[in-house]
Amino acid sequence: MMEEYCKVAVAALEDRKAEDVRVIDIREVSTVADYFILATGSNQNQIQAMRDACDEALYRAGMTVRQVEGNSNSTWILMDYGDIIVHIFSREDRLFYDLERIWRDGKEVNISEI
Repeated sequence: MMEEYCKVAVAALEDRKAEDVRVIDIREVSTVADYFILATGSNQNQIQAMRDACDEALYRAGMTVRQVEGNSNSTWILMDYGDIIVHIFSREDRLFYDLERIWRDGKEVNISEI
């Protein structure tokens, strides 16, 4: 079921032209969540639109956000849905924080296979 929620989130992000969207399965390496979704936006307006679209799509699918870190001026927004955590970055912040490297022990999920 969580994979389906990931698919919903990814579709919403891609609908807002998110770049380099990745889903990382971290179930075997962390208790923080089951999945991280990472996406890049080219400017703050796009990042905010991606946040809104993802939140609305997950809400309609039955998930409510527990906590959001970041605001309309942020270049990194973290949305915590419990088992899924969505990270929306500017290009610069994504390169700087490099979560893919930090969580490399997780497994990248191919959403098209779900």
